[in-house]
Amino acid sequence: MSSTMRHMTADELLNMPDDGFRHELIAGKLRTMPLRGFAEGAAMAQMAGLLGVHVRSNKLGSTFLATGFLLESNPDTVLAPAVSFVRRELEKPSRDSDSYIPGPPDLAVEIVSFTDQTTNMDKKVADWLDAGVLAVVLVDPRRRVVKVHRSMTDIVVLAEGDTLDVEDIVPGWQMPVGEIFA
Repeated sequence: MSSTMRHMTADELLNMPDDGFRHELIAGKLRTMPLRGFAEGAAMAQMAGLLGVHVRSNKLGSTFLATGFLLESNPDTVLAPAVSFVRRELEKPSRDSDSYIPGPPDLAVEIVSFTDQTTNMDKKVADWLDAGVLAVVLVDPRRRVVKVHRSMTDIVVLAEGDTLDVEDIVPGWQMPVGEIFA
């Protein structure tokens, strides 16, 4: 006897009641994560603040915090990076939309939490890159390093004295890595 498990849809995820956790949808399967801790939240705020000011003042597009992107349908995959950037010319939904943003952002920033396992983060980076993200920035507050993934083999590791540079994606924007952890 065979049974098929029903997949959750992006609309069902969007309409879930708030249960105090973060959720993503991977090929129709719900992934639940704990809320961010202090180090993660502080790094997320620093990245979003400095990136957002630059993007807005230069009218480059939109910066998002923990916003869902619908990457695949039937079964649905919805991922929400800590911080993301979408170029103005690629902005898709109107600001009045309550749905997830269709397609990938240009830049996805993920913050490594104490509960994340290396294999899970590698899979998430691969999912973003496979969906068409130009770069995934992986911020590790505990190790105080940043990894910039342009592919699964093109990875730049940055320490506190280095500068994060993704000017080909966000023109004119650079950020000293030390400021992420300030």
